[in-house]
Amino acid sequence: MLTNDIKFEGFTGLEIAASMFGPNDGFPVLLAHGGGQTRLAWKRVLHELGAAGYRAIAIDLRGHGDSEWSADGAYDMRDFAADLVVISDQLERRPALVGASLGGIAGMIATGEMAPDSFASLTLVDIAPKMEESGVSRVVGFMQAHVNDGFASPEEAAKVIADYLPHRPERKSSGNLNRYLRRRDNGRYYWHWDPKFIENVTKSRNDSSEDRDGGLNSLSKAVSKLTLPVHLIRGGSSDLVSEDAVAHLRELVPDVHYTDIAGAGHMVVGDHNDAFCSAILTFLDHVHGKKQAL
Repeated sequence: MLTNDIKFEGFTGLEIAASMFGPNDGFPVLLAHGGGQTRLAWKRVLHELGAAGYRAIAIDLRGHGDSEWSADGAYDMRDFAADLVVISDQLERRPALVGASLGGIAGMIATGEMAPDSFASLTLVDIAPKMEESGVSRVVGFMQAHVNDGFASPEEAAKVIADYLPHRPERKSSGNLNRYLRRRDNGRYYWHWDPKFIENVTKSRNDSSEDRDGGLNSLSKAVSKLTLPVHLIRGGSSDLVSEDAVAHLRELVPDVHYTDIAGAGHMVVGDHNDAFCSAILTFLDHVHGKKQAL
């Protein structure tokens, strides 16, 4: 099997880039990455799911990676959620939705408010309706830090990432970072996402006390309406999803499936990919059956 790069039409016609791996008749699994990432974050997951018989589809969220940037800066959480709903409509069957961080927030809104019948299940990767403000601030702060001035080289960007993720082994080479960076005419390197995205996030957090609380009220209301199977995969060392947040989710969704991956932080997939793949496959096999055809 080969990985196929494809395109979807997102909300308001925005072009969404995606990669697909697995049999055409496999149960579809839609993978939505976190803020500032690209579909490459799911590279190993994509192949593990495809090898197990699923049709895995990893997308670049609007304004990220190879997807189109919104000319009018439409990066509200509901815009990301609407993209997921519209993409689901273009598939032959309701997909299982796996969302990390930003992708998970969009998933909660999509499944709890917009179109609950568009998805077969929802997996939240280190994200929940209730979030620790300190963790949210750390993530947003990292994304804001170099949005305007960029980096002199990929090596400088690699050092910034190493400082942000001190628990990970430092990269021996910054070569792979070129996939996440754009070199502009001034010779400097910038992240592979639209700066208007983080500007929108910052403005929303400054303007709304609800957003400063991680969107607690609105997301809790959305999740309380869920009727599909839900799976939370938490990084055991996460500074964004606390044990209290897990308890809160369990109050909203009493039969939620829960996996805690020891030693992983907020970036669960990158921290412990093997454990993550095992957890997601166990859940999907239990709920959907890996050989179930369209």
